Amino acid sequence: MPQLAVFPKAYLDQLCIDGSMSLVEWIDLAAQLDVEGLEFYTGLLDLKDRSRWPEFRKRTEDHGMSIPMMCASPDFTHPDPKFRQQQIDNEKRDIDMTAELGGTYCRVLSGQRRPEVSREEGIRYAAESIEACLPYAAERGVTLILENHYKDNYWTYPEFAQHMDVFADLVKEIDAPNFGVNYDPSNTILAGEDPLELLELIKDRVVTMHASDRYLKEGTIEDLRKEEDSLGYAKRLSHGEIGKGMNDYDAIFSTLASVGFDSWISIEDGVDGFEQLQGSVVFLKNKIAEHWPL
Repeated sequence: MPQLAVFPKAYLDQLCIDGSMSLVEWIDLAAQLDVEGLEFYTGLLDLKDRSRWPEFRKRTEDHGMSIPMMCASPDFTHPDPKFRQQQIDNEKRDIDMTAELGGTYCRVLSGQRRPEVSREEGIRYAAESIEACLPYAAERGVTLILENHYKDNYWTYPEFAQHMDVFADLVKEIDAPNFGVNYDPSNTILAGEDPLELLELIKDRVVTMHASDRYLKEGTIEDLRKEEDSLGYAKRLSHGEIGKGMNDYDAIFSTLASVGFDSWISIEDGVDGFEQLQGSVVFLKNKIAEHWPL
């Protein structure tokens, strides 16, 4: 049966920019939720001090949880090979962090969709960079998970492999036992595409999942498609409590269960308050019990 983790989506600026929330405070807050794990983000200010990593692991484990997933944002699609090498080196440090915190999954991305980089170049840059990290990750018991991403909070351009055709082609380029997909249905909606169509393409490669939900504040999906290349997050889409938005979790979970998925589902939610997170946990727990009966 899949297990639930939670990601501090609503608190990233406090944890990553102004330091108004400490990582210990987030761990203690998340411990109030009925989840088995926490997903950390490499940009958390408190993680810059490597000597404190054991402290955060112990704090989490003392609450009866683990840190299974690390959310890293390597930018592998830069045309400068020196820049890409630096991103590879950064990802290796993130892999070290994942392992030392007790995790087994570390995210990779393709990179930013820079106007000067062609489709073929971007896929090649990203595939070569990810493959350069895989042996290092394998030695540390870490699986690299490529997310069908929309845009890191602190990037300028959207994800290079945002659209499902590019994402699926990139996934096909990489064949390794410690590589898989972190499936995020909401990011497919942000791309103006069908989450279930993408899932059919990559369902056999999914090893973890991000759970959230989105709803349109105004307009239609067609309006969203016209805005897909705008900088920043699309303004007409908003996060919502899971189960109340546009994602069909019965269809998603039945597809994942049919291919034997039995791993971590990390919640990216709570932007409208902690109660929203609590509601999302209850919804997902019930749906997991339905689709993965004991």
